[in-house]
Amino acid sequence: MATYGTIPTASGESSPLDFISRAKARGQSALATRRPWREMVHLHAFSLPLSLGDSYLRIRTNAGYFAMNYAIVVLLIVFLSLLWHPISLIVFVVAMVAWLFLYFLRDEPITVLGRTINDLYILIALSVLTLVLLLLTDATANILISLLIAVVVVLLHALFRRTDDHFLDEEAAGPGGWYAAIGESGGPSRKS
Repeated sequence: MATYGTIPTASGESSPLDFISRAKARGQSALATRRPWREMVHLHAFSLPLSLGDSYLRIRTNAGYFAMNYAIVVLLIVFLSLLWHPISLIVFVVAMVAWLFLYFLRDEPITVLGRTINDLYILIALSVLTLVLLLLTDATANILISLLIAVVVVLLHALFRRTDDHFLDEEAAGPGGWYAAIGESGGPSRKS
């Protein structure tokens, strides 16, 4: 019987190539929420906020609209600050790989001894582990200063970037907001 043109079904076994292609698709889906950099730094879109309430609304709206861009900026600033601390840089890269495989790119919930581990516990464990490992590399001041600089850069951009030209999809503006793309792809927002 010829199988030409049929769609293969999952057979229960998955090869490393299958995992890589699914991870690539999820990564592209998450990066699809990134806004064009040209739109983010458009010079005519910057102005002073009119009031404290306007400042709050700008920061809140821009944080949702440019969330993936802001995450990339923060990670880039921390990465650049670790260039002079090679051990911390290696720990940072290993932690990022652990985050990718254990939190963002996995297909199924993690089970240990027949019990399903809740995503919240995985999030907390990875956060604590990453923080402890980075602080043990003697780059504590460097990491904290780079995080502070990254937060200030993001807040300043969010404060001065006008929001009148943002066009959110209905799905992105609703419940789930900017992280809806991760939840739709079966990422960390699923319930266990």
